[in-house]
Amino acid sequence: MIYLDHAATSWPKPASVGKAMLEILNGPSANSGRGNYGMALQAGRTLFQTRAKLAELFHIDNPNDLIFTSNTTEALNLALKGSLRSGDHAIATMVEHNSVRRPLEYLKRTRNISVDYITVNPDGNLDLEQMAKAFRPNTKLVVCAHSSNLLGCILPIREMGELAHKHGALFVVDAAQTAGGYPIDVQTMGIDLMAFPGHKGLLGPQGTGGLYIHPDVDLEPLMHGGTGSQSEALEMPTVRPDRYEAGTQNAVGIAGLGAGVDYVLEYSVAAIYEHEWQLTQKLIPALLTIKGVSVLGPGLGLPRTGIVAFTLEGRDASEVAFLLDRKYGIAVRAGYHCTPLGHMTAGTTQGGAVRASFGYTTTTEEVEQLILAVQAIASDT
Repeated sequence: MIYLDHAATSWPKPASVGKAMLEILNGPSANSGRGNYGMALQAGRTLFQTRAKLAELFHIDNPNDLIFTSNTTEALNLALKGSLRSGDHAIATMVEHNSVRRPLEYLKRTRNISVDYITVNPDGNLDLEQMAKAFRPNTKLVVCAHSSNLLGCILPIREMGELAHKHGALFVVDAAQTAGGYPIDVQTMGIDLMAFPGHKGLLGPQGTGGLYIHPDVDLEPLMHGGTGSQSEALEMPTVRPDRYEAGTQNAVGIAGLGAGVDYVLEYSVAAIYEHEWQLTQKLIPALLTIKGVSVLGPGLGLPRTGIVAFTLEGRDASEVAFLLDRKYGIAVRAGYHCTPLGHMTAGTTQGGAVRASFGYTTTTEEVEQLILAVQAIASDT
């Protein structure tokens, strides 16, 4: 098996991830925050240690401003539903994942908010002038994918954050494709809210993720319930992270996430990004020599995450992915990738695209095998 679907979830995980999870599962897996006995306190320390590691990675001053969620989608729902009110206006982009678009469209129906989606060209360049003109007196927030999960382009979030703050709006970043694989500094990038997965570039298990909330931002909690703190109060606690973490936390998964972050910190985000980028630069020119192949996103030599999506003229994307799997043992993703907006941008709404995405374990030899397989499929028409 050649696994080239890291944009969906990383695999294999570092051995230390499973080891850390088993140690908690078979050891101090009591309910964090629900007792003063040793096991519960040790479980609480595991959660805080992972928060501290994430804070180091993302340059966050206070680890308690990091909220654990089950995935990026939950984090984005908390960010958007917790901040937008009736009559508010939001700005997003034409490469958003459905985890941004669907909550926004839901809030349009239920809270009478309005949304503008800013143009991104097929190469992945955002129209900052159009964005600047889109602000209104009631613009509450700007939300964007740091990197498109289809095009692989990296949006200019520093400039977008500056525009948002100039107009008094919050800046929300979906880091599903960049956390752990591209350098992120929430302070210098002007990020107010950042949703991220634990199971992709951070190399942790599925069922983990989080949301960074700037200390000056107060969201309406998405979930309400027990926290083990201020239990006498009718409302959710005011302290973080308890305010946003109702219910029992996934201590086993969070322990695994902490081990994944350890690996990323040791290897370095910059090294991971460079490795994945070099693989894209090997794949793109080779694909472009194959008759009928078109590559989506930024051109050769330009910044992008470890994602290369392509189409093959006359062949359905799902058929190509099926053949790559069954005949060549190569796992890629095909279809619409939960981003119809991205496919509208790329002009691939009719048939979708094939997406290969790389990770820290992907090798040059695996990319070469993909090239040979696509050549063989293209010649068999």
